[in-house]
Formats: sequence, C-alpha cells, structure tokens
Amino acid sequence: MPLDRSAQRLLGMLAASGGAEAGASLSDRRAALEALAEMADDVSTPVAIENRTLPGPAGALPIRLYAPIEPITGPQPALVFFHGGGWVAGSLDTHDGLCRRLCEAAGCRVVAVDYRLAPEHPFPAALMDCLLAVNWVANHAAALGLDRSRIAVGGDSAGAGLAAAVTHIARDASGPAIALQVLICPILDVARRTGSRNAFGDGYFISRAAFHRDLADYAAQGVALDDPRLSPAHAAGLSGLPPALVHTAEFDPFRDEGEAYADALHGAGVDVDRVRHPGMIHYFYALARAIPYAEAAAGVIGAQMRTSLDGADKSYRYPRSSSIA
Repeated sequence: MPLDRSAQRLLGMLAASGGAEAGASLSDRRAALEALAEMADDVSTPVAIENRTLPGPAGALPIRLYAPIEPITGPQPALVFFHGGGWVAGSLDTHDGLCRRLCEAAGCRVVAVDYRLAPEHPFPAALMDCLLAVNWVANHAAALGLDRSRIAVGGDSAGAGLAAAVTHIARDASGPAIALQVLICPILDVARRTGSRNAFGDGYFISRAAFHRDLADYAAQGVALDDPRLSPAHAAGLSGLPPALVHTAEFDPFRDEGEAYADALHGAGVDVDRVRHPGMIHYFYALARAIPYAEAAAGVIGAQMRTSLDGADKSYRYPRSSSIA
C-alpha cells in the first residue's frame, strides 16, 4: 500500500521543522520526542492511573499503573510495558496514550516502566530495570490484584527488544512465568542491516544516522552487537518462549527484523500472531491524534491480548497483514 496520508503529512511536518536530527544534542532530541507526543498523541482514553516507584539499583525506579474503568472481578491480567525511544529517550509520558489505549482495549492492567536511559546508564542498565520490574510485578501480584499466571511483557521499538530479551532471561532462569510477549515495531537485531533498514533508513521518522548514534550511546565500546541481550534475534534458541504478538509497520526501518524474528519464533514452535500494518511508519501507534489509524491498531492489539490472556482459543494466525480501516 502507499504511505498513509496522515503519516505522510506528519513526516512532512517533521521534515519542515527539522525534527530531532542526529546532529542535535541529546537533550534536544529527548525534548523533541516529548513535544511530539504532547502534540500528536491522544491521552483522552479514560483509565485509572497511579504513579509509584520501585527500589532500583540506582535509586527509585518510576512506574505508572493503569487500570480499566470497567468493573472487573477477581485477579486481573497485566502487561508490563517498556517504552521505545532508542534506549536514550522516551518516558512514561511519551507513551501514556498508547498505554491507556492498550489498557482499555485489552481489559487488563498495564505497568509502564521508566527504565534508566543511556548514555548516562549504558547497556545493560535498561534491561536490568525491566527485569527488576517484571519480577516485582510477579512477586506482588496478589497485592496488586493481578493474576500471576497472566502476566505479559511488551513494548515498542527499543522497548520491544527489551521485552523480548526479558522473555529469554526469564525462561532460562525458570521464572517468572510470562504468559505473552507483545512486540510493537520491535528493534531485535542491531548487528545486521536489513532490506527495510536500507529502504526506509531516511525520511521515515527514524534516520539511519540517528539510530546509529543512539546505539553507540547505549551499547558502549566493547559490547558485542550480536549479544542476545541487545539483539534477541541472535539467541541460541527460541523454543520454550511465551506466545508472541509481533506487529510491524510497512514503512518502518525495523520491519524486516521484526518479521524475521516472528518467523524464527514460529519455526521454534512458539505460537505467534504476526501482523504488518500497511502504509504505517515507526511510532505510528503512539501518535493517535496525528495518525487516526493508531486507535484501530491498538484495538486490534488489545483484542489479541484479551484472547490470549483469558485462556480462550487463541486462534493464532501466521502470518497475516492487517487491513484495519
């Protein structure tokens, strides 16, 4: 399909304003993402919100708890969510609208994690924070009103890569049990350049230069780019991982690695529902005011989560292309 008109307008606006180019200072790039989210996302979805902190290795680790407004009896499922932002940017606020939409659409609690960012805290600090948060949620499930057997992990972009790495570590450590992984436009293989990286590396929201600068800030010199904690696609084995929802965007530089990872999961016997969103760009799902399709996409992801986490027939379809409109 052609590039979505709303996405095209947004890209044109970002190009005209200069966006957050790779040459900009890190503080400017962080501020640009916050400003974009404030301008282009929709945070009107009604949910209950509570801000808390966890004791982390470098001090307080902020989290944000989302709960559906609809009355639900008994322990509820939960999604522990890790935001994107290239490991160096993003926050609870840049992904507030998306977390609200997923909470409502999935009918589950969402625990968003404000993990430490690079370069102040390079690899593997973010991953350690994400693991800490998942373990904390599992260990406090009863007090939080959660069903420990229905805890999912997920994220978008770099956060989705963190979520995938968490599932590997949890599997190899025999816990905590993770019921589902939700990977939205994931970054899963920083060691390899794919066709979509070449095709959409410039002019489609994330520039090639900005990505490599972010990666250099996160993975300090000496870190192997094929370390599966950084590039989950390079894990020695994928069997035994939780079922996966893998959502990619047609015009996303990271499309091919997300779909290749879904293929590899499927080949390893993992249940996978793989969806490509036609006409979409990276980060579209968090810009609902600028790209209306984001609302429908969140509805589909939420419906998939409901089906998977409520114990019903999961009916995984592999692969498929979304035709939401």
